[in-house]
Amino acid sequence: MNDTGDATTTGPRKRRTTVAGNGKQANGGKWREAGDKPLQRAAKGKAMDQGPKRSGPRGKLDRDVETRGGPFPESPKKETSAVEDISERLSCHSLQESLLSSASGYSNYRGILNWCVVMLVLSNARLFLENIIKYGILVDPIQVVSLFLKDPYSWPAACLIIVSNVFILAALYIERRLAVGTISETTGRILHSFNLASLLVFPSLTVLGLTSMTPVGGVLSLGTYTILFLKLFSYQDTNRWNRDIRLAKAKRLTRSHSCPSVAQSNGSAVHSLVSYPGNLTHRDMYYFVLVPTLCYQLNFPRSARIRKRFLLRRIFEMLFLMQLLVGLIQQWMVPSVQNSMKPFKEMDFSRMVERLLKLAVPNHLIWLIFFYWFFHSTLNVVAELLQFGDREFYRDWWNSETVTYFWANWNIPVHKWCLRHFYKPMLKRGVNKFLAQSAVFLVSAFFHEYLVSVPLKMFRLWAFMGMMAQVPLAWFVSRYLNGIYGNAAVWISLIIGQPVAVLMPPLIQTPGLIQKGPP
Repeated sequence: MNDTGDATTTGPRKRRTTVAGNGKQANGGKWREAGDKPLQRAAKGKAMDQGPKRSGPRGKLDRDVETRGGPFPESPKKETSAVEDISERLSCHSLQESLLSSASGYSNYRGILNWCVVMLVLSNARLFLENIIKYGILVDPIQVVSLFLKDPYSWPAACLIIVSNVFILAALYIERRLAVGTISETTGRILHSFNLASLLVFPSLTVLGLTSMTPVGGVLSLGTYTILFLKLFSYQDTNRWNRDIRLAKAKRLTRSHSCPSVAQSNGSAVHSLVSYPGNLTHRDMYYFVLVPTLCYQLNFPRSARIRKRFLLRRIFEMLFLMQLLVGLIQQWMVPSVQNSMKPFKEMDFSRMVERLLKLAVPNHLIWLIFFYWFFHSTLNVVAELLQFGDREFYRDWWNSETVTYFWANWNIPVHKWCLRHFYKPMLKRGVNKFLAQSAVFLVSAFFHEYLVSVPLKMFRLWAFMGMMAQVPLAWFVSRYLNGIYGNAAVWISLIIGQPVAVLMPPLIQTPGLIQKGPP
């Protein structure tokens, strides 16, 4: 049965053999008894199996020769092609540039970036450990509270912020009177101007007059009033533009889209559009006051829902980074500033440069953390809670090749306000671009000095001159530096310029700013 089955099987089959001790094959007699044909078939299959088993260039050449029908080629062209094919297989070099050359087109430097991050962490960890060994633990939450309050029963900064509602409601009621025509445009502009001027004068006089106001509390209250000034300026400007449009074509009165009653449909909010003067409501006004933007419009982009996971991540970042900032300032910045006072008083240039460079690293790190904490975490939390859709709070300022590009992209809400309500109106009046840009820097310099000099109760114009120095710096970088050199110049101005502002002698000598530190 087995012999018959093996004989009738089509195609070659491998023989199972067992080598006995005397060198004879077991079961081999059956094939021999059946004749030589199976042996010939097996030998032929063995020869066929041995043929294709050649590997390597020589084996390939033999197969090519067999395919062509013999060892002699039919034409020199085919022989040349075969030689080139072999040569290509044996070659290991080609025309190419090094990866770090710009001509190579290589752009994946993620590993180098990770290396830079690791080196930055290790170097700062060493400095932080050295600081702890030298000064001990300086982080004190009670001292942080004292920066905001001198008396736990007196909250002057919070009371000053609450009073700002008077100016908010005044702007709303002026616009309502203008919308119904009970007051003229000229009267409305005078009232708005008085209200906006009071927004800057009243809090500054209060901060200067109250001895219980701390510098940090003064900065927070004046910062709040400055934001309200910019918002209400945009509010009256935008409503005036809408009145001009209404004179050309009357529009239907609808409810406000800025903060409408939200109807739910399958889990997504449904909003209706608004037209002037349907936006002149309390809800619309306070929605605009709370959302993270300085430019007012009737119909804000709204997100469909509140993303809970996104919101929780941003809240966690806010809390963690706030604690990290406080710890770094107390443990790292304050001792460095205190140790820099003596060289600056004695005008020891070499020691001044050494202290400046030593302060540059922690100051810049704290500034980067503050940028992420405020512009990404905090503003996204506020926008998510209010379902505010425009989340462009910053652009790629880290790629800035000019100073003007940096100032236009690191703080988008302020940039949009300057562009919409200050820069473009000046261009429409015929002012050239350079003067318009200089005027924007002038306004920015005024508010920087306003937020520094008034809370600290000193007027030395250091912040004002520091901002105005950006104008010649921007001209120099844009004219003489390009590409990576311009980007390096921007980074150097950020890393070195901020410690210079911190180490200004008038700022250091301000009473109450820096408490007595460790010996």
